[in-house]
Amino acid sequence: MTAPATNGAPLLLPSYKDQPQEVRDRFRRIYQRQVVLNVEGLSKSFPTGNAMVEVLSNVSFQVRRREFICVLGASGCGKSTLIRMIAGLEQPTSGVVDLDGKPVTGPGPDRGMVFQSYTLFPWLTVKRNVMFGLLEKGVPWAQAETQAKDWVQMVGLTKFLDAYPHQLSGGMKQRVVTVLSTLLNPKLLIADEPTSALDVSSQRIVTELLREMLAKKLVGGIIFVTHDLPVLRRVADRVAIMYAGQIHETGPTEEIINRARHPYTGALIGSVLVPEPQIRTRRISGIKGSPPDLADPPPGCRFHPRCSLAMDVCTTEQPPIVGDERHYATCWWAKDHPGEPVEAKL
Repeated sequence: MTAPATNGAPLLLPSYKDQPQEVRDRFRRIYQRQVVLNVEGLSKSFPTGNAMVEVLSNVSFQVRRREFICVLGASGCGKSTLIRMIAGLEQPTSGVVDLDGKPVTGPGPDRGMVFQSYTLFPWLTVKRNVMFGLLEKGVPWAQAETQAKDWVQMVGLTKFLDAYPHQLSGGMKQRVVTVLSTLLNPKLLIADEPTSALDVSSQRIVTELLREMLAKKLVGGIIFVTHDLPVLRRVADRVAIMYAGQIHETGPTEEIINRARHPYTGALIGSVLVPEPQIRTRRISGIKGSPPDLADPPPGCRFHPRCSLAMDVCTTEQPPIVGDERHYATCWWAKDHPGEPVEAKL
């Protein structure tokens, strides 16, 4: 399959199933690992006036041990609601969230969270902030102090052990918060746009820190919520694309970026300015229209009013799941064009 490039030469677009052998080997190893998190049929409705608005609809996915998954989508698509239910901060209207085979019914030490804001006690030093949770768990003072120093050294902030939060940069604060979220070796680390307020160099430090913690088995798996394409490309094993309260595509990061199967995924990636050579050749354009009102979502595929590839069936019938566990999209166009990346038609 080819599509015109900006210089007039054809742009080769291989099947989304084509992968280098090393990528296939890496994902074969991932899928041999135990499932840490299982989300199935998850929905959430909130009351507004006299009606209930469903902001999350029938979301299902899994995270395997030592897997780094990014959830990508525009503001208001349901990302934060999803992770709040995984964290146990919200209860689902329907569906289940299982962590290591046990249902999630509330917050717990088996999950760590990193928020957008820097959740540090401003009246405590870096060392005392890190020690606080250990002391609350009954760890003796001397042991808690030693552990705090070791963790702070790991994130490169030994010189700032006795500094207060207001004396740290944003990136430094986020590194300390990341330490706090992983002190108890959680089975799952949930990061809600932790790099959105950071400069590029600080973003890189924080994301590399998360990958290092995963490699050292300090956390069981990571869910990283973002709307920043360059960030996820550096760190994610897999990406889940959300739109209007639903997951529309999920797959290995390189496949999602280079050979998307859902029109929304292709349009989202095509609207982002990034430095990668294969993406710089594409024409940058926005996505026409606006996201739907979730109080009255459109029938059929929720993206069809904005989709350049929409067919009649898209306006009336729920789209089928096309693909397998490794890479699937919910899309009528993908069903009619097996193996064909959507970039060829956008």
